[in-house]
Amino acid sequence: MTDSVTPLEHDTRKLRRSFFIAACFATVLWLIKLVEITFDLNLTRFGVYPLRASGLAGILWAPLIHGSLSHVIANTLPIIILGTALLYGYPRSAKIVIPVIYIGSGVGVWLFARSAHHIGASGLTLGMMLFVFTIGVLRWDKRAIALALIVSFLYGSAIWGIFPGDPQISYESHLFGAAIGVTLAILFKTFDPAPPKKKYSWEDEEGNVEVDGEQTEGRWDGK
Repeated sequence: MTDSVTPLEHDTRKLRRSFFIAACFATVLWLIKLVEITFDLNLTRFGVYPLRASGLAGILWAPLIHGSLSHVIANTLPIIILGTALLYGYPRSAKIVIPVIYIGSGVGVWLFARSAHHIGASGLTLGMMLFVFTIGVLRWDKRAIALALIVSFLYGSAIWGIFPGDPQISYESHLFGAAIGVTLAILFKTFDPAPPKKKYSWEDEEGNVEVDGEQTEGRWDGK
């Protein structure tokens, strides 16, 4: 960051870049679904199929494939919002966390899930949500708390997706994504530096405050 760029401008650029990356990934999901519909394809067979060698490729492809338009619609906003929150709040961690959730949830499904083709980005979204929420609770700085509150307010109810319910929904993907997200939040709690504390013009370099020409140690007793 150069001297000509203010902290607010730098923060705004970082937020826009994070949004752009998340939106690009969501666009890829839509392009794949539209190609599938246009050419009357069935990409479900490229999902993760547990304990089959042919199903291993699904670890890479399954999060990009969705069963219907409603399925991809349901994942679009979570991908954008949660991806933006993670990339913006924890840019260093995100480079590791996103690939590990993406691959790790697929590996868990391949090893332990029901015999069926598992597709969709829900495991990734739930993993990102639990990461942002858990690390916010652990770090407890203002930005971390704000991001945790936002994602929990918008998508906190998604946690119920880790339990068996609709047989058409891969709760296993949700479960492994969530477990990996929480684990990574614990491991990467301090990987990203906390945002700098705001310093006011009336504070000196040591954080003391000048009152009527006299220094106090960051407080004023009113005398």
